[in-house]
Amino acid sequence: MGAQEGKAPAAAEETGEKAGKAEGKEEGEGDNPVVPDDLLEDEHMREEYGVNQFTTPSIRKIFGQLDKLGGLPYEKLRREIPKTISTDRTRVALALGLLIGDGFLSVQTEKVDDLESVGRAVLKHAKVLSAGARVTEHAKSLLENGALGDWKGLRDDLAATQKDVEAEMVLLRDVQLAHLIAMGGWLRGLQIASASALEGGFSPERAAVMARTDLTDYFGAMLADLDPEFAKLGHVKKLRAGLGELRALVDMPDGKSFDEGQVKKLYEKATELVNLVAATK
Repeated sequence: MGAQEGKAPAAAEETGEKAGKAEGKEEGEGDNPVVPDDLLEDEHMREEYGVNQFTTPSIRKIFGQLDKLGGLPYEKLRREIPKTISTDRTRVALALGLLIGDGFLSVQTEKVDDLESVGRAVLKHAKVLSAGARVTEHAKSLLENGALGDWKGLRDDLAATQKDVEAEMVLLRDVQLAHLIAMGGWLRGLQIASASALEGGFSPERAAVMARTDLTDYFGAMLADLDPEFAKLGHVKKLRAGLGELRALVDMPDGKSFDEGQVKKLYEKATELVNLVAATK
């Protein structure tokens, strides 16, 4: 089953250490990756879901940054929801992050057509990660709030889904899978952001939202710290190499803006990595 046998060795009580600043670490104390402050989920939410000593970037807050891009072209950005699921847990975690990103795209564009299939796929992936019981109510709520057009409720449901799965991963000592969920959501967000920046006339100001070397550094450090059973997998090796290429693309000198050609390359690389993550084999 791939990395199933190679569960993350960190014990639940050690997850605060893995989370960088979650235990109040000062920057520079150890080499653990630190979640950018503006992408931390609200503290009360972390406490409610039992992950207050463990943090990953919030997919909700990653997608919240896309508000700066204005209207998103949903039909161009939507993707077919997968009907099959990998037997490898690292792929399942990454794909779950993509699906949560798909849900946020539907909410941001107020398109509910795909929410039912997104909700069902989220639940199936969560079950593979042994978090199905926690996520069942959120999957139902997605359908109910979608029918009501309750966009805030839908955002809350999707954010709670990420936190609930993270909480289960902490309990199961599979903390590294929770980081992969966040990474899948970020990659989907980057793909959407770069595509949107090219729509309706290129704007360097709109493209600037993607210049986040802190996120590429965070996920790069996370991949470098993966359990050896995960790190040796072919798709993880490709992901790590691709992330290095993304880092070079988003690292703009001070005072310099993206040009259209650079954003096209960023979109192509993000799409390549999303497709890698979405593959079931």
